[in-house]
Amino acid sequence: MGSIAKRKVMPKSRAASGARDHDVRDMGLAAAGKKRIEWADRQMPVLRRIRERFSKEQPLKGQRLGACLHITCETANLLRALKAGGAEVFCCASNPLSTQDDVAAALVAEFGIPTYAIHNEDRDTYYSHLRAVLDRKPTITMDDGADLVSLLHTEYKDSAEEVFASMEETTTGVIRLRAMEKDHALKIPVVAVNDAQTKHLFDNRYGTGQSTLDGIIRATGVLIAGSIIVVGGYGYCGRGIASRARGLGADVIVTEIDPIRALEAAMDGFRVMKMTDAAKVGDIFVTATGDKHVLAAQHFTAMKDGAILCNSGHFDVEIDMAYLTDAAKSVDHDVNKNVDAYHLANGRTLYILGQGRLVNLACAEGHPAQVMDMSFATQALASEWVATSEQLTAKVHNVPIEIEQDVAAVKLAAMGIRIDTLTAEQKKYLESWESGT
Repeated sequence: MGSIAKRKVMPKSRAASGARDHDVRDMGLAAAGKKRIEWADRQMPVLRRIRERFSKEQPLKGQRLGACLHITCETANLLRALKAGGAEVFCCASNPLSTQDDVAAALVAEFGIPTYAIHNEDRDTYYSHLRAVLDRKPTITMDDGADLVSLLHTEYKDSAEEVFASMEETTTGVIRLRAMEKDHALKIPVVAVNDAQTKHLFDNRYGTGQSTLDGIIRATGVLIAGSIIVVGGYGYCGRGIASRARGLGADVIVTEIDPIRALEAAMDGFRVMKMTDAAKVGDIFVTATGDKHVLAAQHFTAMKDGAILCNSGHFDVEIDMAYLTDAAKSVDHDVNKNVDAYHLANGRTLYILGQGRLVNLACAEGHPAQVMDMSFATQALASEWVATSEQLTAKVHNVPIEIEQDVAAVKLAAMGIRIDTLTAEQKKYLESWESGT
């Protein structure tokens, strides 16, 4: 992978005085976290190659890079690559239940990366950690859901002019950022890493598909074969979940609001119906839409006794947990690890996994390293692109196709796969219009 452009020289780091170096659960977990990070690194050859080049070329030298991401072993290897590129890197968690405490400790103790993340931190702590990152005056940010950028545009709006650009990793975050752009509220350039083909075609589909089923099985031990699984949404995440559930023998129902996606789901062989109808027959419900209240009051009252509900969208808004909490006669927490039982007035009990948060990270360990290798390679190269380009305009930008092709080519090589190339004759034919039948 060659360098993209001449590096832009940045002013000397000006992290806020008195900024805390870290806030993690237990520094004694660092050695275990280092082992986990190194294990994931073995399965991330594309990102490893980028890290090796970055360490030589230093394309991010002088940048202060603040990341709000899931603090997992895969993310740790992205942060290592960014630091190898010369950036001053610091991070916080993008989800209270996704943090791996041993990884957070290792980032601080073993890799010198200020980290603010504690598994199951409360809302106040979560936002104090976002502020800790912004207090260090980042020049580039990375987001997983746009919480950091949202805070930058409100509470820290005076610091926005110091930010070159941000990268957004999630469908939910890109939706929020495009809404900000439409309202002329977006003050910084944002790169929609989520929309890159090397992200959503693989991470969202194969990563989410596998890790969601992994989370459900770990939390419940339920037999997927023969179960009726309802998947809310047929975007790339929903496609992956539906495909993997069917592969394990489930009878899969898809719900949608988009007629084209609904038609695609039907032609892919899934039953398609309204959620009000699916609620009556489903055994397991998985939301993956990026919108709120996909499962709400009218669905809860129609569900079977013992129905299992979980979310694989980014935020904990897809299941109306506030209503469910108020409507329940009683709630038994942790009837199994990461499983809460909500006892309703109609005598039925619904089981919520991971508090309605991301089931693949709350109840399991997220995506496999092999698929995150591509997403984080794209993320790293997008960081290089914004750091070495002229100032981008304040809008949502796509990842350059050259970056995508580079990542895909290296991934194929790492998998031992070779592909054809066009001959001169074929290339000329495709570029011409004179030749007909």
